[in-house]
Amino acid sequence: MNADVAQPFTTRLSLSSQLVSELSDAQSRLRAVAQRSDVAVVVHAGGEVDAFNVDIWRRLISEAANAARSPGTFVVDVNSLSFMSCCAFGVLADEARRCDERRIVMRLVSAEPRVKRFVEACGFDGLLPIHLTAGAALAC
Repeated sequence: MNADVAQPFTTRLSLSSQLVSELSDAQSRLRAVAQRSDVAVVVHAGGEVDAFNVDIWRRLISEAANAARSPGTFVVDVNSLSFMSCCAFGVLADEARRCDERRIVMRLVSAEPRVKRFVEACGFDGLLPIHLTAGAALAC
């Protein structure tokens, strides 16, 4: 997974034991690392998100977003995901709305043009600004 993270992000975010167990299961097609600083949280996701593991994805995104403090930033780096289903984008859009209510800025990291096209086609571009790296997403 992409490790383009600014120096303050040396602290791993503690996720629930159930989520950690599900992510570390040998059968899991989703991997993730979450890191935090004072007011920002960055999730680096790898593998695949589809209908079979969207509930795990939803919990991951929710738990990590809830750890970001207001006013703060929540960044989801999907550069290492090889597949994202429509439902994965829906989870991100829903969480972006919740973050906005809490004065948390949510940003998506992807260098994949198809991700940008999908976000724009669904009308999520206002909710999910896309950056090429986590560092760029945090620098805004």
